[in-house]
Amino acid sequence: HWCPPCKRFTPELAKTYQAMKARRQDFELVFVSGDRNEAAFTSYFKEMPWLALPYDEERYQALSSHFEVEGIPTLVVLSPEGTVITTKGRAAAAADPEGHDFPWPKKPVSSLEEA
Repeated sequence: HWCPPCKRFTPELAKTYQAMKARRQDFELVFVSGDRNEAAFTSYFKEMPWLALPYDEERYQALSSHFEVEGIPTLVVLSPEGTVITTKGRAAAAADPEGHDFPWPKKPVSSLEEA
């Protein structure tokens, strides 16, 4: 795959996804491709256990702009209502590979006990 960070992240996210799906069914991941063409998307998506939107470069650009994506891979977590929970899902998934703290809401800067 042409994106080395994506190639490293996808297998790790797949493990997190499978661990979470083993415990709960109230979420889904949906891949939005930033691949260079549909053939690259189709080839890469074969490695993924989750859903995907059909390849559409214009939609990818619109979503990237909407969610202020600055680099790939990016994992945006949305509530069932479509509210952004975090745009830092990649770091959250890496820090919580079993998904115990999913949906990874922002943590307070300090706890009350520390104040």
